[in-house]
Amino acid sequence: MTEHPTSYERPQPGADPAEARGALLRSPKPLSATALPAQARSTGETPVARGTGTPCGKGKETPVNGPEHAQPDSAEPDAHRPRPTPVPEGIPPQPSAEQERAQGGQERRTGRGVPPGRPMPMRRDGDRLRFVGAATRRIARGIDLDEIVMGLCRATVPTFSDAILVYLRDPLPVGDERPTGPVVLRLRRTDRIPEERDTEGGFLPVPAPEPDFADLSDLSGLSALTAELCEVRPGGALNEVLRGVRPVFADAPAARAALPELLGEGGESVVPDGQHAILAPLRGRRRVIGAALFLRRPERLAFEADDLLVAAQLATHSALGIDKAVLYGREAYIADELQRTMLPETLPRPTGVRLASRYLPAAETARVGGDWYDAIPLPGSRVALVVGDVMGHSMTSAAIMGQLRTTAQTLAGLDLPPQEVLHHLDEQAQRLGTDRMATCLYAVYDPVSHRITIANAGHPPPVLLHLGGRAEVLRVPPGAPIGVGGVDFEAVELDAPAGATLLLYTDGLVESRLRDVWTGIEQLREKLAATAQLTGPDHPPPLEALCDEVLDMLGPGDRDDDIALLAARFDGIAPSDVAYWFLEPEDAAPGRARRLARRALARWGLEELSDSVELLVSEVVTNAVRYASRPVTLRLLRTDVLRCEVGDDVPQLPRLRQARATDEGGRGLYLVNKLARRWGATRLSTGKVVWFELNRN
Repeated sequence: MTEHPTSYERPQPGADPAEARGALLRSPKPLSATALPAQARSTGETPVARGTGTPCGKGKETPVNGPEHAQPDSAEPDAHRPRPTPVPEGIPPQPSAEQERAQGGQERRTGRGVPPGRPMPMRRDGDRLRFVGAATRRIARGIDLDEIVMGLCRATVPTFSDAILVYLRDPLPVGDERPTGPVVLRLRRTDRIPEERDTEGGFLPVPAPEPDFADLSDLSGLSALTAELCEVRPGGALNEVLRGVRPVFADAPAARAALPELLGEGGESVVPDGQHAILAPLRGRRRVIGAALFLRRPERLAFEADDLLVAAQLATHSALGIDKAVLYGREAYIADELQRTMLPETLPRPTGVRLASRYLPAAETARVGGDWYDAIPLPGSRVALVVGDVMGHSMTSAAIMGQLRTTAQTLAGLDLPPQEVLHHLDEQAQRLGTDRMATCLYAVYDPVSHRITIANAGHPPPVLLHLGGRAEVLRVPPGAPIGVGGVDFEAVELDAPAGATLLLYTDGLVESRLRDVWTGIEQLREKLAATAQLTGPDHPPPLEALCDEVLDMLGPGDRDDDIALLAARFDGIAPSDVAYWFLEPEDAAPGRARRLARRALARWGLEELSDSVELLVSEVVTNAVRYASRPVTLRLLRTDVLRCEVGDDVPQLPRLRQARATDEGGRGLYLVNKLARRWGATRLSTGKVVWFELNRN
């Protein structure tokens, strides 16, 4: 609803007419011929001309210049006259239908045939001040660009103008950056008086169409008549008006030359003759960022000189608000990009486990936070599952979170035990600062052994949903938060049966001002169990749907912190799909490795891969036994692909290089790179593992 000013000010009793304020309040004379008319009061009184403004009330003075310039006076209310419906504060009351008929059905905004003594809208300076105050409050409520532009349109139509066109620079400059290229204005928004208020609300009578003025009742037609884009030519008429900053009437010579450039060919037809249009530049903190065109219909009172000041105030507040909205939009974009880059874009697809995740910021105005999750593939088809929470949800928390997440990925690449990873994270947090604290849970899942190893640093415990629908909170040592220092972390190894789902989360999911942590954890456990009952005991719920159901447990008052959620469905690798051998570091090891691989492929029905597998296994095992001092391990895994892993006790990783024609070696990894689907090498605490994968079909 559009906010409007209240009606004209009553004379204040006891005010001294010699005083400037008292003279303004009590003078029966009009402020000027250009003043805007005042609104009727909402009390239902019919104002009449006031007499003398002397303190004693002696003498009478007739209205000046007829009814259009007459000032209202108080009159006794008619007891039999119906009172109009009360309206919200700040919006001028509109006359009822009976009042309109009693007054001859004349429109109070047109100024035609208004009965003597009837007040005109916004007649006094106080009305303008109230209107500007209400309009600027409405504009200031916007936080983004569209809200501010809409606030300007709704605040001015229909109180100040019948229609408005708002042009903004495209693109809008941000902050102190200097835009390059030509200045281009784009029509951002148009607005008009709603059609139902034109005919029924008593704002405007339906006029006969005039050939020199477009019909403002058709907003789509108004937009179609004006150009969407306008390039401001240096030294042109529009450029001079925008540089002048001050609003101008459309009939001014400078505006008449600038409007065709702004509105495009034929666009000036929307501008009526006389002072029925105002062109107001929108100037922000550093530069002009657009323009607003206020339009009134020809039958309505024309704009007056004081309306230029009103237009200037509206343009200034809108331009400054747009400047702030653009800065806010840039900050929000940076925050979104920062949070997006801090979290994994996509989750990996490790063998034997399926993953799903969710992240929710603390609020729309706090889009970054310290919560994170991660899934890191490890040697031996294992996967590390990490979830952490840095205290706070600010840019600083997000930056610290990014450093800790990077550190965790580096430590995971070294294949350290979970408790050692937390110990190094604790040291890193202390190096970042004495008040850099976080909670973290680090788990390593092995799909071959169907076991999971978990270490905790002050984080809420994970919840395991079994295939039959039973949900349990895993008992893991709580530990101290990261950053405390001097604390040992303990790891526990638990069963991870096939079909079970492990849920890792941050405290924002289970803790709020309305409930404590353990109450929230119990509600989470019950929610998981209830969701599992919907799919039956033999079919676990889909991961994505399960994550959505978990987030649905959040109530209106349960969003005090950001939320990170990581769900892992354990499929595992069956023992029949795994072949594992130890090979002594001797010259006969490559030949034995080829025979063992051939037998395993025959048992699995993959004889078509025998030639490629034997060649690649021979090359990798040969390189391993050449430098190893302990037995070499060989493992084949049959999943959706065939994976081969060769481990030794030498920490140096092999590098792919181009062998020269005279070199006797150096071609083994070249063959692996050409024939394998994927390959890689990972350093372990006891040496390294070189692996490759081949497609099964």
